[in-house]
Formats: sequence, structure tokens, C-alpha cells
Amino acid sequence: MKTLILYLSHDGQTHKIARAITAHLTDCCECDVVDLHLAQDLDLQRYQRVVVGAAIRYGRFAADLDHFIAQQLEWLHSIPSAFYAVNLTARKPDKRTPSTNVYTRKFLAKTPWRPDLCAVFAGALCYPRYSWFDRVMIQMIMRMTGGETDRTKEVEYTDWQQVSAFAGDLAQLTAKQAPPRP
Repeated sequence: MKTLILYLSHDGQTHKIARAITAHLTDCCECDVVDLHLAQDLDLQRYQRVVVGAAIRYGRFAADLDHFIAQQLEWLHSIPSAFYAVNLTARKPDKRTPSTNVYTRKFLAKTPWRPDLCAVFAGALCYPRYSWFDRVMIQMIMRMTGGETDRTKEVEYTDWQQVSAFAGDLAQLTAKQAPPRP
């Protein structure tokens, strides 16, 4: 089953997770990992399954996610599909599910897309790589939420066992049945 894994990443962690999912799926299928910004150049009909991963920055997913969904909603509903969100709030174990992660819960409530599988992964904190503004803002947010504030550190919060379990569940998603004819 040819699988397309699309990602929207700010600092690379969502892309890194996409590559890890692909590594878990190599035994069962062929995967293409593509930045969602380049998806308009793809022949989406070549794929039998899709995964979309997106990162939160300052409380929002990139607007490109909503645009892609609006343009490709029929296709997204025609094949097995999955979504994963990446954010630093998910560094807390009780904020790591679609129902307990406020960003993912809001997204799923407002989007017309109904992915068959959904997950939330903790991202990474990369202070040395951030611009001055991002470093200050993220440090302030982390201070308010009890997170790491040392601007010299990089901390990867991603639970790779959770990513592996998601990939295992994804491998079980098979072709959708056509609705019965009246």
C-alpha cells in the first residue's frame, strides 16, 4: 500500500517524526515523505493511504494545513488517513492524546476532515536554533508552564515508543470500503 506522509514543520521535529514513521513502515509498504508545501505538485491518486503531521507554533497550526484539507477533502475521505500533531504541551503525559491536547481537540472539532487515526506527540525545544524573538517568547511560555528555560539547551521530548505504536496502528489501516449501493 503506497503511503504518503506529509508534514508541516517549524524546526524539524515534525519532519523527524515523519521519517521515523516511515522507518517503521518499510516492511509493509512504500512511503514518500513530503513537505506539505510541495503537495500541490504530487499526483495524489498514486497513494492508497495518507498521513499528515503538523506542528503547533504559538498556539496554532499553519494556515496551509486548513488550505490543503479544504482543497483535498474528498481525496482525504476516500482513502485511509491519519493525522498527528506535534507540540511542546504534549511533553506532559496528560496532554498527549487527541482528547486531552487542547490544540488537537480544537482542530478536530473545526476541521471537516475525519482522519481514521490521530495522535499527539511531544516536540523538541531547540533554544540555540531559534531567532532572538522566538527564543524569548518560547522561554516565557515555558516559564509560565513549568518547562525548561535555559536558552542554551536543546531538549527532545518526543516519546519514540509512542511514535512506533502509532506507526504500528497506521500499518493496520487498510483500504476503505465503498459505501453500499441503495
